[in-house]
Amino acid sequence: MHPLLFHFGYIAIPTYGVLTAVGLLAGLSLLVLQARNLGLRADKTWNLGLTAILADLFGARLLLVATHFSTFRDHPFWILGLATVPGAWIAVGGAAIGVAAAALYALADGLPLLRTADAAAPAIALAFAINRVGAFCAGLDWGAPTKLPWGVTYRSVVAYLWYRTPRGVALHPVQLYDAAASLAIFALLIALPHRRDGETAGAWLFLYGVCRFFLEFCRGDAQHVLGGALTVAQLLAIAAVLAGGALWLRRQPHPATVSA
Repeated sequence: MHPLLFHFGYIAIPTYGVLTAVGLLAGLSLLVLQARNLGLRADKTWNLGLTAILADLFGARLLLVATHFSTFRDHPFWILGLATVPGAWIAVGGAAIGVAAAALYALADGLPLLRTADAAAPAIALAFAINRVGAFCAGLDWGAPTKLPWGVTYRSVVAYLWYRTPRGVALHPVQLYDAAASLAIFALLIALPHRRDGETAGAWLFLYGVCRFFLEFCRGDAQHVLGGALTVAQLLAIAAVLAGGALWLRRQPHPATVSA
C-alpha cells in the first residue's frame, strides 16, 4: 500500500499520521455540531475534545517511555519521533487517560456527562472510520492470512520496518472491515433521534463492541490473553457491550422531552 504520503529528502510524512489528524479534526468538528444540537456549549465541548486528544497522545507517549525506559534513556530524542512500538496496552492506556481527562474536564466545567458522551459518540465513530483507512494504507494493524479474492498483499519495505507488516502474503483487509463498521454505526447514530441522555453513547458502545469482538478473528497481529482464548481488544469489546447495555437500561430523560 502507501505508508508514505509524501517524502521530501529526509522528511517523511506518513499516511497514517495524516489521516489520523484528518479524522481527529473531522471528529472535533462533528462533536461541536452535535453539542449544539443537544443544547451544549460549543466552546466547552471543543475544549473537552482537545483535552481528550492531547491527554491520549501524551499519555500514550509517556507509557511508551515508561515501558521502554532503557531505550529512551540511551536515545532521549526518540520520544519526539513519529514511530511507535506496537502494543495494545499502550493504546488502551492512552485512551483511558484521554477518557479520564475528558470526564474530569466535563465535571469541572459543568457539562452533563451522559449528554456530552452522546455528542461525542458519532464523532468518535467518524474519527475511527477515517483512522482505519489510514491504518490500511500504512499496513498497521494488519489482518490474518486469507485465500479470499479480496485479500491484500503488502510489499512495502517501509510498512515492514515501521509496523512489521508481513510482505508477500495475502491478508484480510481487516482495517477496511473496521472502517466500514464504524461508518455504518456513524450513519445509524446520526439518524437515531435523541430522546434520552446516554442512549446514543450506549448504542455506540454496544454496536462497536459487538463488531470489534468478531473483527478480532480476522486480525493477524492481535495480542492474546487468558491462555490465548481472547485478545485484549475482545476483552475491551465485551466491557463496551456491557457498558452500552447498562447505559440503555439506566438512560435519563432529556429535559426537553420531559417538559414536552
